[in-house]
Amino acid sequence: MPCSPSKRSRFEKPGRRFDSNDFPSMWRLLIFFSALGIALALIARWWFGMRVLAAEGKRTCHCDLDKWLPAPDDEAVIHRSEGTADEFGRQLRLKALAEWREREPKAAGARESANKFGLAVPPLSGIVAIMGMVIAKIPVVGAISVLMAATALAAILGLLSIAPELQAIMKNARELRERKHFPRRDDEDAVIQCAIAHAWKEALPPILKMFQK
Repeated sequence: MPCSPSKRSRFEKPGRRFDSNDFPSMWRLLIFFSALGIALALIARWWFGMRVLAAEGKRTCHCDLDKWLPAPDDEAVIHRSEGTADEFGRQLRLKALAEWREREPKAAGARESANKFGLAVPPLSGIVAIMGMVIAKIPVVGAISVLMAATALAAILGLLSIAPELQAIMKNARELRERKHFPRRDDEDAVIQCAIAHAWKEALPPILKMFQK
């Protein structure tokens, strides 16, 4: 049965802006699942990262400078044996990552690729969404759903790829305990917990970190 001119024009008229009722269910469904994924990622980052740093990060710890080596990016001439668990934990994570790159370059490279994906994809998806609104005439809700979906995907990939990094940190943590880098056991525990917390803190895309500092 041939389509009437009015029905045919609705789909074939060039340059027409999408009606807000064209794909309402698809946009809403995409926004719902994207928001759910982003919310779960933020909750995980807060629970395993921000909460631990807030609780243990301010603890003053004392290390043995004859055994404790500075992080790869540390260019200080003089190092102090006293510092916060937050700072020692950050250094422990960086040292663990540096040794992991030397020991397992492919696995470490895969983790870095996931981080780069989270860094690049959300902004690029935002550009694509804007172009879609201008050129393809998609509705605003569609552009928002594209940006949210890309951000949620980047966040989920960041969390799914965190396990090998945590294993690398725990390997260094075992060496730290064996060599007694910190005279007090409580200091050791706080530093290791903060190192793991820093991994969770840095797991999400930068666009989400802005909403949870």
